[in-house]
Amino acid sequence: MQQPPERTFGAYNIADLRTRARSRLPRGIYDYVERGAEDEIGLAANRAAASLPKLLPRIGRDVSRIDTRTTLFGHEIAMPMAIAPTGGAGLVWHDGDVAIARAAAAAGIPFTASSAATMNIEEIAAAGGRQWFQLYLWADRALSHAAIDRAWAAGCEVLMVTVDIAVPPNREYNLRNGFGTPFRIGRRNAIDILSHPRWLAGVMGRYAVGGGMPRQANLPGGLRSAVTAPAPIGAAFKGDNLTWEEIAELRSRWKGIFVLKGVLRTEDAARAIDLGADGVVVSNHGGRSLDGALPSFAALPRIADAIGHRATVLVDGGVMRGEQVVRALALGAKAALVGRAPLYGLAIGGEAGVIRALALLAQEFRRTMALAGCRNVAEIDGGLLAEAGL
Repeated sequence: MQQPPERTFGAYNIADLRTRARSRLPRGIYDYVERGAEDEIGLAANRAAASLPKLLPRIGRDVSRIDTRTTLFGHEIAMPMAIAPTGGAGLVWHDGDVAIARAAAAAGIPFTASSAATMNIEEIAAAGGRQWFQLYLWADRALSHAAIDRAWAAGCEVLMVTVDIAVPPNREYNLRNGFGTPFRIGRRNAIDILSHPRWLAGVMGRYAVGGGMPRQANLPGGLRSAVTAPAPIGAAFKGDNLTWEEIAELRSRWKGIFVLKGVLRTEDAARAIDLGADGVVVSNHGGRSLDGALPSFAALPRIADAIGHRATVLVDGGVMRGEQVVRALALGAKAALVGRAPLYGLAIGGEAGVIRALALLAQEFRRTMALAGCRNVAEIDGGLLAEAGL
C-alpha cells in the first residue's frame, strides 16, 4: 500500500527530493552537496554512465517473490547498498550524521561515517546498525591513527580510506557562494542565508542554543575547531604525501575490513589487494575531484574482472535510481554506495527524509529486479547487459 502524499514529503523519486532540498537549503550548502568540480564534466559523465549499458530482461520467470538481501563482508544486509561518507551532513540538518545513520540502520544497510563529520564516531555508532568509518588523513598522522583506533573501539567494522583527493579540488562555486572553511556569513552569502529562515533556525539556530557551532568532531578535544574557525596547525587534511607504504601501514594498524575508496585503475586495485585490502570502491569522488576522470561505472567492469574473484568491489557515483543499483551489480559490483540521495532526504525531513530516500531506492531496486526477471540478487549478472552501442 502506497503512503499518502503528505507522508512522502511530496516526493516520488530522488529527483523530487533534490528539488525540495534545493528550495530549503541556502545556495552555498546546496551547491556543496550537489555539484562537482571545475566544468562538472565528471559529474554529468557519472550520471550518464550509471544508466549504461542497457538491460536485457529475462521473461517467463515467477517473480512474485523478490529477495533483495545479500551478504557484504560476511554480514547479511537488506539490499546491496551502503551509505557513502558525506562530510557536510551536519550543515544540511542538525546532527545530520546520526539522522542518516539511524535511517540506514532502519533500512538494514551499512552507514559510513566521514572523518570530516561534525559528530564524533561514538555518537554516530550509538545509532546502531552496521557502522563503517571513512578516513581522510590529517597532516599530523598521529591524529589519523587515533581516529581509526576510536572507530574500532566504537564498533566500526570497515575502514574506508579515501585516496583520490591528493590536493583540494577546484570547486569555484564555493568561492562565488562564499562557502568554505571556515564557514562564515559575509557579503557573498548573507542574503542567501537570511532568505532561508527555516534552515537558519532549524540548523544553525539549534546549534547556537544547544552548545555551539558544529565542530570537526573526530579530533582530540583541544583541536576540535568549529566550522566557523580555521583548523588548528596539524588538524587540516593532507593527502598529497600519501604513499603505498603508508597505505600498507594503515592496513596493518586496522583490525577489521580494510577498503580503499577512489580507485579507477586496474593495477591500483590489484596492488591494493596485494597489500591486504579486502576491497575497493570504484569511484571518481562523485565528479567532485578530478573533473576529467573516468566515470565510476565505466571503470567498474575492468576492475571487477581483475580482482572481483579475490576481493569485494563496490562502486560509488551517479546512483539516483534503484535500477542503477541493478546495473552496478550486473557490471560486477557487490554493492553500490549512495551519497547525495540521502542528503536530499535529510535536507527536507531529517531522519524521516532519509528513510523516504532509501525507501524509494529500495522500491525501485525491487521493481527493476522483477521487471528484469531476477528473483534474487545472485541472479543479477552480466547476462542482463546489452552489448555496447545497443
